[in-house]
Amino acid sequence: MDNDSSNSGGKRVVVFGAGGRVGRAAVAEAVARGHRVTAVVRDPAAHHDLEGAGVALVRGDATDAAAVAALAAGHDAAVHAAVRLDLPSVEFFTAAARALIAGLAEAGVGRLLALGIVATLETAPGTRMMDAPGFPEEYRAFAQGHVAEFELLTAEAGAGLDWLMVVPPAELDAEAERTGGYRTAVGAVIDGGGRIAHADLALALLDEIEAPRHSRVQLAVAA
Repeated sequence: MDNDSSNSGGKRVVVFGAGGRVGRAAVAEAVARGHRVTAVVRDPAAHHDLEGAGVALVRGDATDAAAVAALAAGHDAAVHAAVRLDLPSVEFFTAAARALIAGLAEAGVGRLLALGIVATLETAPGTRMMDAPGFPEEYRAFAQGHVAEFELLTAEAGAGLDWLMVVPPAELDAEAERTGGYRTAVGAVIDGGGRIAHADLALALLDEIEAPRHSRVQLAVAA
């Protein structure tokens, strides 16, 4: 796919986990397209560089439904790029999924893009990368959090929440320049798609906000 989409009228986007590399890239891409962004981080003092035209930097917790509802009110879409490495993966990602489902519903936000992990994708029908013999156990444990998150979104998100899990390849390159292009596949690892620039991943995220093409699936994205 070769995408260099233009602003589709100026939306309001709330980004949870805006201080991370993917979150920062999503904020930058949204602002470049003329959207207004609420950048949610746990410690605003550590991320003052995110502040600027079109960006409101705020403190928040993606696992707190009331906080999600308050921060997301008045927005058109939400991006969930938050992660907690000090908590068990399943605990964090299920708590975040439940909070986002409830909070975004209360706020009336109809579009959610959640960041996934490549290990959860299929390498062959019915076989996920994380199921391969010899797959590192510590990576499997982390990936299981995203599996649980996906299952919760599938089972519990109501019809009013049009959600999508966007899954990058194993190699995310923060230094690579934005190319304006990317490839996609539903639920499966992309052949030869071992890496993508953060900026191109953000491009895919914002394309799916401006003109949603996929819903309630895992969407693999690669260069």
